[in-house]
Amino acid sequence: MFDVALRELASVATEIEGQLSLEFVHVVEHAAVAAARTMGQGDRKAADYAAVEAMRAAFDDVPISAEIVIGEGERDEAPMLFIGEQVGAHQGYLDPDIDIAVDPLEGTNLCATGAPNAIAVLAASERGGLLHAPDCYMEKIMAGPSCRGALDIDASVKDNLHAIARCLDRHIQDLVVIVLDRPRHQTLIDEIRAAGARIRLIGDGDLTAGITAAVRGAGVHAVMGIGGAPEGVLAAAALRCLHGEMVARLVVNTPELRERAESMGVRDPDRIYRADDLAPGHKIVFAACGVTGGALLEGVRFFGEGYRTHSIVMTRASNKVRFIDAVHLTGDPGPQGIRLN
Repeated sequence: MFDVALRELASVATEIEGQLSLEFVHVVEHAAVAAARTMGQGDRKAADYAAVEAMRAAFDDVPISAEIVIGEGERDEAPMLFIGEQVGAHQGYLDPDIDIAVDPLEGTNLCATGAPNAIAVLAASERGGLLHAPDCYMEKIMAGPSCRGALDIDASVKDNLHAIARCLDRHIQDLVVIVLDRPRHQTLIDEIRAAGARIRLIGDGDLTAGITAAVRGAGVHAVMGIGGAPEGVLAAAALRCLHGEMVARLVVNTPELRERAESMGVRDPDRIYRADDLAPGHKIVFAACGVTGGALLEGVRFFGEGYRTHSIVMTRASNKVRFIDAVHLTGDPGPQGIRLN
């Protein structure tokens, strides 16, 4: 009888895009609130730890057995949410049937300094639905649905900008490209400007930038440059839900990185990936909650009786994108009622 009950729970757990999508929102909300309480205090490590601890605790309430495939590193480097860790209320009772990629605090520096666009984020899919990417750099070009099939990571910057402009029925001069403000991108920046496009430099957070580029009307048309590979997989999961386009390639340029990539199942480190390769799952949930306010999400706002969160949850198969503006009451609002700021 107990085995039958466990099988029924397993069947429920595979309904990734149903009720579980709201459970995942609950997880990122907890991480975002914990991080937001450290916002502006100048301690990026404390902010990250608060988010990690809160997210790990929140997973214990989710009725799944899942495995972390992208997280805070391996067991010897991370006390929780490490690669290979099992999470969920059914861990230990059921074999994992869901893969989870997490970044409990995307933009630790942003949170520490109170800058915009820090978020807590996760992606979930059926087993094998998310690439087990090594913790290395990744070349990326990300754009919206109109650019599907038009991007070429081996083409020149100018040629890619021409392709994006054609897909969007614009001139290159009308394009806005987001680039991480890093010394390694100076040549890229020079080439974008020489081609005539405009640049928005950001200090951190190319994951949020990639999502923004896939949303028509956001005023951003592409993201280019080199960022983290784990963030690339999370971005790919979001872009699959948004039908956006992405081309990418791992930067595996040392023997140690090649060995690490091979140990995680990457057979061809020079392979060119698209969003479908990085997040090939049939059922994908992407959830994020704002920590500090930005172009995509509002940050956590605290008030006397509780706090307010702003989240996004996207599902691939059902083609739904939901924004959730939630007020969480932790005390009696009193005769004055609820205040929202």
